[in-house]
Amino acid sequence: MPNPVEDFEITAASAEDIVTLGAWAHEEGWNPGLTDGRIFFPTDPGGFLIGRLGGAPVTSVSVVRYGPDHGFLGFYLTRPHLRGQGYGLRTWQAGTARLTGRNIGLDGVPAQQDNYRRSGFRTCWSNARYEGTPPPDIAPPPGTSLVDARAVPFAQLAAYDRRFFPAPRDGFLAAWITAPGRTALAAVRDGELQGLGVVRDCRAASRIGPLYAASPQVAAALVSALAATLPEGTVAVDVPDVNPAAVRLAGELGLTPSFDTARMYTGPEPVIDRAGYYGITSLELG
Repeated sequence: MPNPVEDFEITAASAEDIVTLGAWAHEEGWNPGLTDGRIFFPTDPGGFLIGRLGGAPVTSVSVVRYGPDHGFLGFYLTRPHLRGQGYGLRTWQAGTARLTGRNIGLDGVPAQQDNYRRSGFRTCWSNARYEGTPPPDIAPPPGTSLVDARAVPFAQLAAYDRRFFPAPRDGFLAAWITAPGRTALAAVRDGELQGLGVVRDCRAASRIGPLYAASPQVAAALVSALAATLPEGTVAVDVPDVNPAAVRLAGELGLTPSFDTARMYTGPEPVIDRAGYYGITSLELG
């Protein structure tokens, strides 16, 4: 009879395995984007680990490196029938070892937050997923235009994104705004960026993220315009409570909370533009 301990191995995931992780995330109710995997994998090909029992995938974790000192952890999953047997913990340990010496961030579901705290993470803010159909035809402030983000010089977009994320992620951002099944809009005034929003096709409500804006009016116009590109107009945004204006706006747009996570870090809370942070990009890569 095979020894379960000896028959369990953790390896780097293949591109095909990323499809499996998306299916697992969907089963958990996380509603991943339909084309997220093709962006996630090349961002850090060695940053996705799979635990296999008897050759079959049963656990996962993503541990993506950004820059020299930042990392983000996601996709921490164990198949339901094998939970509590130590396979997930071994996968977690292998993953966090890959990020040794970095400030690690994650978005943790409530059921796992105590475990994360025991592993050295601390809560910096909470995110609530708001879903619904926003009002149509919300105009941006006078003098501000909404344009296809792909038409904006990429260096300008990357510098803007850097205000809201603690490390450069140019390759990820370039793929995120250009992948199939998504629309990216930028708010521009006098040649300067006033906002950025991306909506992507998902198995359930289409998700908007990131959502950055100089004001609630800009954020509302972006959400309205992005929703208008969808057949049903139903969207979901993971709203950080570190920006109270974003929480208020979600309610004003008629969106209702459906899902909670907490942004946690092992090190100091990164300095970001909180006032302009209206929606996180993804639960898996930050």
